Amino acid sequence: AETATAADIRSLGAGIVVNASGPFQTQGYALARAAIGAGAHYIDLADARTFVTGIAVLDAAAREAGVLVVSGASSVPGLSSAIVRHLMRDIATPETLDIAISPGNSFDPGLATTQSILRYVGRPIPMLVDGRWRNVHGWQGSARHTFPHIGSRWLGYADVPDLDLFPAHYPTLRSVRFRAGVEVAMFHLGMWAISWGVRLRLVRAPERFARPLLGVKQRLAFLGSDRGGMMVRLSGRDHAGEGRTLSFDLAAGSGHGPYIPGMASVILATKLARGEVAERGAEPCFDMFTLDDFAHAVADLDISWKVRERAATRRR
Repeated sequence: AETATAADIRSLGAGIVVNASGPFQTQGYALARAAIGAGAHYIDLADARTFVTGIAVLDAAAREAGVLVVSGASSVPGLSSAIVRHLMRDIATPETLDIAISPGNSFDPGLATTQSILRYVGRPIPMLVDGRWRNVHGWQGSARHTFPHIGSRWLGYADVPDLDLFPAHYPTLRSVRFRAGVEVAMFHLGMWAISWGVRLRLVRAPERFARPLLGVKQRLAFLGSDRGGMMVRLSGRDHAGEGRTLSFDLAAGSGHGPYIPGMASVILATKLARGEVAERGAEPCFDMFTLDDFAHAVADLDISWKVRERAATRRR
């Protein structure tokens, strides 16, 4: 993908370029620049924090070429921002946001994704907590979360664009936390152990372990299930000033979870092809489609969700 040129794209007659090549932590914007040069729209599935938030560097060039350049058309921040917008119908002043994702063990993340995860394991991650930016460490901050219809799983801190984008779009947020995990506890705890090795400088370049770790996971895929989950919990005040906490819980079965990261790009590409998107420039995939759009895209898949609410607490 990084070697493609504007001429290559023009030769294909492509009007829309979708980049799913990863890992995006080690990529530049060469393909996006080539798409702009060819007069084609560009969409990628990146979830690398710096890559996604930095895409605006191409905004002027994209506007001049009359194209749309979108980074992060994936589960985060594409779907996560659509979910929060849905919850914001009932919360006027958001204060705390927690997001968690845990795929089923049958899911094969592939080498690029495994390398992407290992690049932040044990390393500092800037995160907004209780109104202050502080460093947490990748795959630490371990917590258990019970996903409805799926069960309880371990989670640890992960580095994603949402950690920057949500505070920027919703200034009243005092905490934005993101955790990820795997289904099988021994795999999660193994990554947690690697994180301490990195943090104590006993392990350098943990991404070099991606291939053997992936091989072990693939051989032991039978240990878990084909069910994955996503949780988005938003707390704040409603229009009457009452405290509310809403939790969006998504469950994916039948091995359909891996379809979710690609859906944002399908939604956006379809809208662009139909001429339904007038916006031009370069930006992260934040609030660019609705939860209804997503529901339509996954209607034939084993993917469902519900919104739960905790008891309201009066604010003084």
